[in-house]
Amino acid sequence: MAFMTVATKNVDQAFALAKERYAELGVDVDKALSRLARIPISLHCWQGDDVGGFENAGEELGAGLAVTGNYPGKARTADELRSDLDKALSLIPGTHRLNLHASYAETGGKAVDRDALEPAHFQGWIDWAKSNRMGMDFNPTYFSHPKASDGWTLAHPDKAIREFWIDHGIACRKIGAAFGKALGTPCVTNVWIPDGMKDLTVDRKGPRERLAQALDAMFVDPIDPKLNLDAVEGKLFGLGSENYVVGSHEFYLGYALSRKKLLCIDAGHYHPTEVISDKLSSALTFLDEVLMHVSRGVRWDSDHVVLLTDEIEAIAQEIVRGDYLDRVHIGLDFFDASINRVAAWVIGTRSMIKALMLALLEPIDALRKFEAEGDYTSRLALLEDLKSLPSGAVWDKYCQSREIPVGPAWLADVKKYEADVLSKRG
Repeated sequence: MAFMTVATKNVDQAFALAKERYAELGVDVDKALSRLARIPISLHCWQGDDVGGFENAGEELGAGLAVTGNYPGKARTADELRSDLDKALSLIPGTHRLNLHASYAETGGKAVDRDALEPAHFQGWIDWAKSNRMGMDFNPTYFSHPKASDGWTLAHPDKAIREFWIDHGIACRKIGAAFGKALGTPCVTNVWIPDGMKDLTVDRKGPRERLAQALDAMFVDPIDPKLNLDAVEGKLFGLGSENYVVGSHEFYLGYALSRKKLLCIDAGHYHPTEVISDKLSSALTFLDEVLMHVSRGVRWDSDHVVLLTDEIEAIAQEIVRGDYLDRVHIGLDFFDASINRVAAWVIGTRSMIKALMLALLEPIDALRKFEAEGDYTSRLALLEDLKSLPSGAVWDKYCQSREIPVGPAWLADVKKYEADVLSKRG
């Protein structure tokens, strides 16, 4: 099936009618799209190479991480990964960010352990981000390393191993600050560790005390928040840590509150019946800012490509309705090797942006008025009617205005890139 380009005339006509329809509800569509264009999404580098990084090609991920599928064309080098990102970004409207892991350092073929990483090892990424006029975020890599082979890092009972990982975190904060200085926008440096137990656990207190002490040592030196923002990320369970995770949601919520750090809320890191949309207003009542890792869990923390699901829409609604757009850092976190990896980036990011657009197109003043007056019937009726409004016409116009392919036409571009580039990687 060929995906045809939508005629400009048709896009313009549909958009004009959609604007009139939304205006009847008091919604300024142009204002909504202008605000949408200023919301950056942080694309995760690891979708492009199955979380491999460039330290030890082919080494097992460990830490309960698993990537399924073997679709051809995986990026094997930093240049290939940057090329794939360029293609994805050319098909996504707006100006966005890159979320990078420490294991994607470029060391020129020299062995540099993680506690000795420096900003110079990421200069290629800084130069690339500058050329794209985008900011970057960062993550220490607490997996795929001999000193993490038993699944323990910052909470490790061995002091020497803890200190190695503390030093890695310190190095990464400095790298994050270098990103912020070079790119003119704060880097969010997010800490996630895999530490935990597979089966019944007797001592839950000791590892958490060690983790708190290790984090305090890592964060002891202040960094200008204009350059770097520290975040901590909890998890419910992982493969190999089904019974007990040291860095639970409650642990990191307490740590973020007491140490004035950002809390990272990952969509897959809670019980399957929990949703992060309901957590945002609670966390932001007490925290200045939060980081979100948006993914799509299927039965467990499986990090499927983000789609325009009810929960993704609910997340966007909470951000917009709560006026949190300047307090929530939105990043993506999925890795699917069963489909074209560039297409996965495009689908997931566009879905997140669409959700934000839908939230910005809500007649929020009318909805708040109904709620404040106790007119829940009108509130429910209007929310339901919004689902059938011509939002697709607004999305098409937004893409067209940013010189991005309209509708599914972007897929033809990805297919051509696959034939010309990805298929030749062996």
